[in-house]
Amino acid sequence: MPAAAPPGPPHPPPVHVAVIYYSSTGTIAELAQVIADAAEHEGAEVRLRRAAELAPQAAIDANPAWAANARATADILEAAAEDMLWADAVIFGTPTRFGNVTSQLKQYLDTLGGHWQQGHLADKVYSGFTASATKHGGQESTLLALYNTIHHFGGILVTPGYTDPAKFADGNPYGTSHVGGPDTPVDDEARTAARVQAKRVVKFTRALKYGLSQAD
Repeated sequence: MPAAAPPGPPHPPPVHVAVIYYSSTGTIAELAQVIADAAEHEGAEVRLRRAAELAPQAAIDANPAWAANARATADILEAAAEDMLWADAVIFGTPTRFGNVTSQLKQYLDTLGGHWQQGHLADKVYSGFTASATKHGGQESTLLALYNTIHHFGGILVTPGYTDPAKFADGNPYGTSHVGGPDTPVDDEARTAARVQAKRVVKFTRALKYGLSQAD
């Protein structure tokens, strides 16, 4: 009788990662997909969700790239509070608006007050990514502004830092970022940064979730 094959490597324990973003012309939507795919590659269960649009249809239709992205992402579910409750980690994406978070993502965050008050948003891992149309267009301040909310949640920030050689190329320790727009598509440098960030988030979410459960 042939010897039994040795057991394969154990499957990593599951973690839930929600990638919740707002995107107008598609740059953040593309980065969100890269991050979601990378988190899945690391063994996470992932929900990709978009914040509801607040802009009037006339404004969207007046910008061909905005209208095209709205059509391309129409099948992605809108983010709901339940996605936050389900998640062990949440990675938020937003373009920079005057160095701040977009009103669409902020509106979603502002609907979570009841869950914040009950402590449902605490002790989760959080991270963020952004993009701007110009260099020095407020990317770092946008992520720092986003992270103010995380401190109020009682969340655990896991940013990429300079923990991977690739981070010395893109140079943003606060989170993945890209300079560009419809005419400057997401490049390999930003894609690599997105994968580094997703891998780090999954790694520490798994360590916190299962390490803490065994310690209690």
